[in-house]
Amino acid sequence: MKKTVHKIKIIISISILSVLFIFIISENIFKSNKRLCYSDIEKIPYNKVGLLLGTSKYLKGGKQNLFYKNRIDAAAKLYYSGKIKYIIASGDNRRKNYNEPKIMKHDLMKKGIPANKIFADYAGFRTFDSVVRSKEVFGQNSITIISQRFHNLRAVFIAKHFGINAVAYNAKEVKGMNGTKTRFRELFARIKALLDIYILNTKPKFLGEKIHLD
Repeated sequence: MKKTVHKIKIIISISILSVLFIFIISENIFKSNKRLCYSDIEKIPYNKVGLLLGTSKYLKGGKQNLFYKNRIDAAAKLYYSGKIKYIIASGDNRRKNYNEPKIMKHDLMKKGIPANKIFADYAGFRTFDSVVRSKEVFGQNSITIISQRFHNLRAVFIAKHFGINAVAYNAKEVKGMNGTKTRFRELFARIKALLDIYILNTKPKFLGEKIHLD
């Protein structure tokens, strides 16, 4: 019994140390992009296109997802400040009853942004796909990514790897349990991003025909 308990303690200790080790490595890799992630609307440089990264509008219990709301607000703020001209609303649309890009475009239009300034990317199944498609499908070599800071750090890292000159605008963060859970999941998303780029040589699920924004 004592031996079993001892083995369990060793396994738990190794697991914790492994997670901490991976966290430290990923932090050092991604934090190098901090200077490219802006919270001050006055300081962020102009880009023709803003890439709005999708998420669900509502939480499982039906409550409003503040990550979503804050990203929509940030995109509108960039547009009305003259920091971007077009918005690519990129998100998940893999099921008939779930369409992030359509909902994002609708809510951006409710804020007064013209429909012809918003392009829905229906194959942005994850951040990796959204970023790569902004170049390969929408033809952009320079973009402003729009999401929360922790997410932007990863998105800018992906963009740089694929030769995209990217900056990011940090939407307002979310506090509470939902914010904590999302930031915890980000650790594993960063590990996946490193695997995608350096080991798996991952490609977007779909590319398709070029879409011209002008």
